[in-house]
Amino acid sequence: MAEDKSSVFLVAGNRLLREALAKLLVRKGDFNVCGVSFCVPNTPHSMVSSGAEVLILDSASARQSYCAFVSKIVSQVPGIKVVLIDMDDDREIFLECVRAGAVGYLLKDASASEVVSGVQAVVRGQAVCPPGLCAYLFRAYSRNWTAIPSARIRLEFGLTRRQQQIVPLIAGGLTNKEIASQLSLSEQTIKNHIHEIMQRVGVANRMQVIDWLNLSGQVR
Repeated sequence: MAEDKSSVFLVAGNRLLREALAKLLVRKGDFNVCGVSFCVPNTPHSMVSSGAEVLILDSASARQSYCAFVSKIVSQVPGIKVVLIDMDDDREIFLECVRAGAVGYLLKDASASEVVSGVQAVVRGQAVCPPGLCAYLFRAYSRNWTAIPSARIRLEFGLTRRQQQIVPLIAGGLTNKEIASQLSLSEQTIKNHIHEIMQRVGVANRMQVIDWLNLSGQVR
């Protein structure tokens, strides 16, 4: 029955792809396609009001703005699952998309059936990405985890909970803008937190925060 189907909003720059994928999702994936669009700027209001559970977004429609859009839509529509398709296998772009909130990432050579299977997996609460990029994600997470201040250091320097969140993101190489997007804060708020972190630990810049953690052995 229709009420048992998951609702999908599809954004694809190519009309043929939009129409073919919409039909395939309904026929093979048993989804309800609640909206379609050809580009990102036209979709935020429609996405919010459509009741979509899944957003499928192709790289051609988003160009360079898809990470910012993903972050925005995830914050505006709590619980929505974002699947990116027709993507490059660039590891840094992949990490940016994961940080922005995407839970599905399918490459340009993915077949139509792989796209449908990926969306079905995401609806079941799984994350989807190519094996090689998945391995890279684990390595990146491991690097970030080792930079989290220990409990002793948190107490000694009085880092707030928010500042504890920010430190590993600095260590991961994220810019202030990227950190702000990931934590749903303003860029100025992040700047203020980083300035206070530097004051508390007695360093002059953000890179010295990382050096302080690593060289002093003050990591978990």
